[in-house]
Amino acid sequence: MRLKVILSAILSGLLWIAQAQQIKIGIIGLDTSHSIAFTKFLNGEDKKEEFKDFKIVAAYPYGSKTIKSSYDRIPDYIKQVKGLGVEIVPSIAELLKKVDCVMLETNDGNLHLEQAYEVFKAGKIMFIDKPLGATLAQSIAICQLAREYNIPIFSSSALRFVPQNQKLRNGEYGKVLGADCYSPATREISHPDFGWYGIHGVETLFTIMGTGCVSVNRMSAEGTDVVAGLWSDGRIGTFRGLRAGKGIYGGTAFTDKGAEPVGPYEGYEVLLTEILKFFRTRVAPISAEETLEIFTFMEASNESKRNDGKIILMEDVYRKGLKEAKELLLELKIK
Repeated sequence: MRLKVILSAILSGLLWIAQAQQIKIGIIGLDTSHSIAFTKFLNGEDKKEEFKDFKIVAAYPYGSKTIKSSYDRIPDYIKQVKGLGVEIVPSIAELLKKVDCVMLETNDGNLHLEQAYEVFKAGKIMFIDKPLGATLAQSIAICQLAREYNIPIFSSSALRFVPQNQKLRNGEYGKVLGADCYSPATREISHPDFGWYGIHGVETLFTIMGTGCVSVNRMSAEGTDVVAGLWSDGRIGTFRGLRAGKGIYGGTAFTDKGAEPVGPYEGYEVLLTEILKFFRTRVAPISAEETLEIFTFMEASNESKRNDGKIILMEDVYRKGLKEAKELLLELKIK
């Protein structure tokens, strides 16, 4: 009997240690398939050894209130995550009491600034799923708040961390001289062009090319957009947004050693691995400057479209976005 008591005490102690070391994650937004995918990886029965120190413990489900394809998912996604041991909470404030880190997964980028502000004030490290914000101005405002509160954040799609794309970025195939990338570019009226879905291919382009784009112009048709960017060192990169035919991801990178394929979509695990590394180290794998350059590129392409394909300077677009961001922050802090 005494042995059973001792063993029980030892097991309780080990369980307490395991729980103390476990990093508790909260999700904001159950209106995207990403939330389900991440929860299955971290809470599922077949959980990988490298994920053992992480668990999603709570979720605030809302979420887009205007995008039907998003809010229609919420009831079923609530049911799915509850089946994986996730507590559903009534507010972001309640969520923040229970977690160490946050995945802001809300599909509608227009909600990210206000939701992120709550997280910043609570001092929690945060991953913000794409898009960082629906607009360039919202994205700048979020990055400024992160600096103000000294909270590490990063935002990305899974396409960035496809192994082939990382090899190209790291120079394993030679110096990148240019790239042509493509992805689906479905439109959503609540977001500027590419901010809803084309961001996947734009992010792939910047993963391969790096920062330094100085000007942009765009040719646009109903089923396709083609955007060309000129980099400060004379390189040219293009993004093709697809709205007709099969929805595919990929491209070609041109190096000083030849042409190499750009990696296709390979699932969410590559992104999740980087998110968890970020939660552990508090070091973002992508700079805020690169993320904001992606949003400046997309907004510059919209400006070019509005001006019949005119070449638009990135600097001018960013300056306008910065001014709008200051107004958004003023509004936010008055509320």
